[in-house]
Amino acid sequence: MSLTIPQSEFAERRARLLKRLAAQTHSAIAIVPSAELTTRSRDTEFPFRQDSDFFYLTGFNEPGAVLVLAPDSEMPVQLYCQPSDPHQEVWHGRRLGVALAVAELGVDVAHAIDELDDHLLPLLDGVHTVLIDHEKSEWLAHVQDLSAELRQSKKKGQQAPRAYADLSPWLHEWRLQKSPAELDIMREAARITVAAHKRAMRFAAPGRYEYQVAAELHHEFAFHGASAPAYGTICGSGENACILHYTENQDQLRDGDLLLIDAGAEYQGYAADITRTFPVNGKFSATQRQLYEVVLRAQEAAFATLKPGRHLQRAQQAAAKEITKGLVELGILQGEVTAHMEQGSYRRFFIHGLGHWLGLDVHDVGDYQKGEQLTALKPGMVLTVEPGIYIPADADDVEDKWRGMGIRIEDDVIITESGYENMTADVPKTVAEIEAWMQTN
Repeated sequence: MSLTIPQSEFAERRARLLKRLAAQTHSAIAIVPSAELTTRSRDTEFPFRQDSDFFYLTGFNEPGAVLVLAPDSEMPVQLYCQPSDPHQEVWHGRRLGVALAVAELGVDVAHAIDELDDHLLPLLDGVHTVLIDHEKSEWLAHVQDLSAELRQSKKKGQQAPRAYADLSPWLHEWRLQKSPAELDIMREAARITVAAHKRAMRFAAPGRYEYQVAAELHHEFAFHGASAPAYGTICGSGENACILHYTENQDQLRDGDLLLIDAGAEYQGYAADITRTFPVNGKFSATQRQLYEVVLRAQEAAFATLKPGRHLQRAQQAAAKEITKGLVELGILQGEVTAHMEQGSYRRFFIHGLGHWLGLDVHDVGDYQKGEQLTALKPGMVLTVEPGIYIPADADDVEDKWRGMGIRIEDDVIITESGYENMTADVPKTVAEIEAWMQTN
């Protein structure tokens, strides 16, 4: 039985948004479109993936729908969706339809999507502000066109909206802290992803191909009900690991190389995101081990900072300091640790941030700071912790033995009342754990 978020929780989210709309100085409504099908080639489409904000408010997983929240209406929560159509459903799959939408989704009223404009025009009449995601430019333009009809109407007393505000900041602030139901789903996404990484780690061997490793991961995802990866799977061996978003996954695994796997399952709309780096042949060389353990110490230093009231930037600095110390100790950087920290020299080799929010999107929404104010960690926030070191093959001022190595270690953590919970800790991570796991069938 799959985990789901109860409809009562979606209703609470809509009620929260309605309350905030009603509290505005001037009258306001919110318009939230779903995602649409995207053409892959001619008459075939890419697999459908729902818009995260729309899903957050409805739990509805069909294209061609719009949610309208109008606090001053007799029916404040209105859904416009595709009507039932036996002919279309034979070809393209079942639809919920208008008749079942109220009972199944808990909205006040449902109409066919073709009727949206007829109902939206009177809702816009006299409203001061329309809130809509400004990145959905085609929908913003459509609402503005409807507003122009009101301005040009000969009917007396009609008034077009005066302002258009971006709805995203409200929803994204709320999405940053996950509910208990969301966290349970994310733990399941993490559990599935943990199993996939452990399977891939045992499968990898010299002579096999990166795409074969990816296939092992994807099979494990699908077998456990995660229908798709949460993002493009990265299986980068050798120098490919120095390409942060390497997704070609075409090369053959070579004896003596490291393999970096960055992969996560999407389960019930929520993402997991794990990275492990390990030797293709199951045994770290002395050089690989030295550099790997610098990254591992950096992650442990970052973990030690995580608790409510702290900031992700503090964890970033802790990891950066540990990486700088390690690079100096290994002779990859020359000089004093303090000077390199002040100069940010480590950024040449640690070329990305420490982590990101995780949720309905793999790089989830929510501010890391507003102006000069850093976002404090709170219970229910979920983030990745993923330090890395990347030394490209053409780094001519670095000893040959270090060149062409990319190492990243990434786990998914929930901020708790007293610290954090590492959802993905069961994937082997220390040198001893990795070697033991790969050598045991």
